[in-house]
Formats: sequence, structure tokens, C-alpha cells
Amino acid sequence: MAILKFSASAVAAQIAHARACKTFLPNWNGPVDRPALILIVGNGVHLRSNGIDGTTTRIVTTEQADPSFAFADGMNPFRDTDWMAQRRMAFRDLTGQFYTDILDDVQVLIDRGRGAIRLATDGHSIRVFVRRASDYLIGGTYEVPSGLGGTFRVILKDACDTFAIVQNAGNCEDFDAMQPYRVPLDALMEIDDRMAA
Repeated sequence: MAILKFSASAVAAQIAHARACKTFLPNWNGPVDRPALILIVGNGVHLRSNGIDGTTTRIVTTEQADPSFAFADGMNPFRDTDWMAQRRMAFRDLTGQFYTDILDDVQVLIDRGRGAIRLATDGHSIRVFVRRASDYLIGGTYEVPSGLGGTFRVILKDACDTFAIVQNAGNCEDFDAMQPYRVPLDALMEIDDRMAA
């Protein structure tokens, strides 16, 4: 999983464009009749309007990019020299176009005055990520996906706005003996009080 950060003003411009259009790019299922944002992973990583207007065909490709699109921090080919390495860390070799259903959620954050929009993606799903490292309690107990189909109970050791350092605790002895490890920040799940009791 990766957390992508975008300028809220750049995303707002793409939303405004989408809402000003009456025709929209189709998605894989066929015609689209409403504004949306599309995430492009290719020549950089950016969000763009799905709207088609008279000034541009707005054809979506992974090979072309426009400086006016809303680029993810560190993944702008017009500005970041290591954008390809950053894209590869977030998406490995995956490229493509992803129609999203995040426009309304993102608009709420923009209306609340957020300066940045953060999205969490695992390469197949894209969702708005509103929590920050300061929202989590260092030393608190959380659950994280185990990679084995279940979850591990962990103690939060440290966190930044993209990942957390956790230590297994309260699982079986072998798992709890593991060294602290890094997980995406959005992988931390609150433990329901009834389950923790």
C-alpha cells in the first residue's frame, strides 16, 4: 500500500474542470454520465478530470502528461528528478488509468480548508486517507493485516504520515518474537473495545 499526497488546489482545479463539462471519458464499463477524477500511473502519477471540453480532447494515456494535472508529491516528471523511482516504490511495475469514486469525498476536504489531499492505494483500490500520524497513540495497541489472511495485534512504536513502525504483541510466541517492522500508516486498525476485553 502507498499513500499519495496531492496539492488540494491542483486537485480542486481538476474537480472544477470535471464539473464544468457535459461529456466525460468512458471507463472500462462504458459511457460515464458524471464528473470524476482519474488516477494515472505512467509518466508520473497524477489525478485529472474525466471531463471532455472543446479546448482539449483530454485523452487519457499513461504516456502523456500535462503540467496542469495534479501530480502526487515526488512523482512529477516536470519537477522531480527521481519520480520514476518514487512511482516504482509505490506501484512496482503497475501502470494504468484508474477511474475513482473519490470526487465528493475530496471536495469535502477541500471545502474544509485542507491544503493537501492524501490517497491510500494498494494498486487496485484508491481511497481518501484522512488520518495523520498524530491521530495514532504511540504505545497504543492496533491490528494490522498479517499477510496470511488474518491480523496481528501490534504495539505502535513510531509513525510518520506515510508509515508506522510496529511490534507484534499479544499473538503467539513466535510472531511476538519478530523484530519491529514497517507497515503503511493506513494499515493500522483500531481494536474494537469488546474484542480487546
